[in-house]
Amino acid sequence: MSNSSPKVLIVGGGFSGIAAAKKLHKSGISFQVLEARERLGGRVFTKTLTEDLYVDFGGQWIGPTQDRMYELCREYGIEYFETYNQGKNILDLRGKIKTYTGVIPKIDLFSLLNLDWVIRKLERLARQIDLNSPWSHPKAGEFDSQTLEDFLRKNSKTNACYQVIRVGCETIFACELHELSLLHALFYIKSGTSLDCLINIKNGAQLHRIKGGMQTIVDKMAEAFPENIRFNSPVRKIEKTDSGILVISDSGSFTCEKVIFAVPPPLLEEIKIFPGLSEEKKNLIKDYPMGRVGKCFMIYKSPFWRKSGFSGQAVSDGITPFQTLFDCSPANSNYGILMGFTIGNRAKSYFELSKEDRKSQMQKLLVSYFGSEAAKSIRYEDFTMTDETWSRGCYAALMPTGAWTNFRDSYRKSADPFFFAGTEAATRWHGYIEGAVLAGEAAANEVLISLKK
Repeated sequence: MSNSSPKVLIVGGGFSGIAAAKKLHKSGISFQVLEARERLGGRVFTKTLTEDLYVDFGGQWIGPTQDRMYELCREYGIEYFETYNQGKNILDLRGKIKTYTGVIPKIDLFSLLNLDWVIRKLERLARQIDLNSPWSHPKAGEFDSQTLEDFLRKNSKTNACYQVIRVGCETIFACELHELSLLHALFYIKSGTSLDCLINIKNGAQLHRIKGGMQTIVDKMAEAFPENIRFNSPVRKIEKTDSGILVISDSGSFTCEKVIFAVPPPLLEEIKIFPGLSEEKKNLIKDYPMGRVGKCFMIYKSPFWRKSGFSGQAVSDGITPFQTLFDCSPANSNYGILMGFTIGNRAKSYFELSKEDRKSQMQKLLVSYFGSEAAKSIRYEDFTMTDETWSRGCYAALMPTGAWTNFRDSYRKSADPFFFAGTEAATRWHGYIEGAVLAGEAAANEVLISLKK
């Protein structure tokens, strides 16, 4: 049975909330997790389609330097496998389809040199950012007053260079590039090790996938304390009283000593909190937009494109609905799955269509890339966290111009008895599942220290 008077109340049962719960459980501290959905995982969502077929509607990859994720896999005996990365990739630029191998698409020499220069410049600037205080950089004001879009347009000397780097950055940040400041982009790159790491499959952030889907990990983490989790329990109001903190949810009321918030920023704004959040935090989350991304899956009886020497990867400019494509087939290749990322304005337009029209658009594009066999799909599925009530977007919230220099670390800053988790509170692997886990553990550590006072 759940505890109506736990020491700690955790709002949100995603990776961050469950990571915090795991640490409190190990320390013998009573807690309750209130999750608004009927499942764990938050912005990670593994959808089982049949007994032997699943797709990851949310986060799905892990890679080098995401040490906690690999540690969790080892702890629970969860297997992972390499993302398929062999053969020819496709570049669809201005309606012309070309193939290439490696990470960098085949474009003209001058554009290629320009692209390399832009990437190196972003890397160099990102290395200078202090992850704990991005606003302390001598040029923080300059970086925070321009968007990433401004920077790329200024430094891209050819349209081909601009289109390729733009698609890459849209896929990394899951937004239109005018929505985030250059300073946030540099922080995000440094947080995820390097731009090279964020872009790559080999030795990069997309290296491994989880057998059975990413949600397998968070479900295993929570197996030790199922009685401490309530589903379908969105929190509506939190109020300090003489007898403790009163938390009112759709499934009942609780009294606790500490609260850990592990929800996306737009949801935090909707909880009535008395006394309220700091003015800095409230002002930040008024303009702290979530990324917009859709994941679209065309499913086949087998990964037929591999026999023709294709990797299943593609990069495309604004003419198509998808910035990038990946081979997301299961480890045993019992099915072939091509997944397309549709991001920002492309995602908005795409999801205004009916599901049947979305399938038709994707299938037509895949036929143009991989031939007539691409028309023989057995199933199509898609999903966008933007339309999910308890996510509002993915991968993460974005710091627009002026946010870092005006509000600094106000989002992750705790004010006892309120503590803040979620990937947006992470300094390392910000925006990723690794960051969510680290932020959840950090919030739990703060709570443990506070309880000892």
